[in-house]
Amino acid sequence: MIVNSVQETVDEVIRSRRSLRAFLPTPIATEDIQAILEVAARAPSGTNTQPWKVTVLRGLSLQRVSNAILAAHNDPEVAKTHMEEYKYYPVEWRSPYIDRRRKVGWDLYALLGLTRDNKAGMHTQHGRNYQFFDAPVGLIFTIDRIMEQGSWLDYGMFLQNIMLAARARGLDTCPQAAFTQYHKILQKELQLPEDQMIVCGMSLGFADMSKIENSLMTERASISEFVQFLD
Repeated sequence: MIVNSVQETVDEVIRSRRSLRAFLPTPIATEDIQAILEVAARAPSGTNTQPWKVTVLRGLSLQRVSNAILAAHNDPEVAKTHMEEYKYYPVEWRSPYIDRRRKVGWDLYALLGLTRDNKAGMHTQHGRNYQFFDAPVGLIFTIDRIMEQGSWLDYGMFLQNIMLAARARGLDTCPQAAFTQYHKILQKELQLPEDQMIVCGMSLGFADMSKIENSLMTERASISEFVQFLD
């Protein structure tokens, strides 16, 4: 019975994790943030390299970073000068990936009442990323530039651990690759050394479930689509 209880708890934490896009202003205790990061650091990494580095933003520091990025995001000419340092998405899209991408995008916009021709509304919604969706805590993740692809795989497990540890504490998250476009601004605002590269950002807080965007439930493919059993 103990084993089943643990299994059910872990499974529920994994299943209940979602990317939420609206948060309450309720503060998160420093001890809770520390506990989440400490347990997340038990993620595996090749030869125990532990390639992750984290900057925790709250209060004035979070507002300062948000304001700096939003100023660039809202100026079309300035925004064009900011490019991602690495490609998160493929250069050439194909099915089923492009279909899934389009569906989740339009499902979200439909909930928000945004149509395809409402470019201003979509721009504003994308800009919500840079406000950490009003979460009281923003996390910025960096990695040493000397690290290779394997360390990025390790990093993903660390990020997942953070999201699950947060969920186990009744908190929610939203991992955000959107921050990579403005890595130069983050480098300056966070006074990061040149050898550190932006991996992504993450919002952390108590989800505001009164907001329509948080009702979005993304689909997952059946395991029959991606698993083969060989005997």
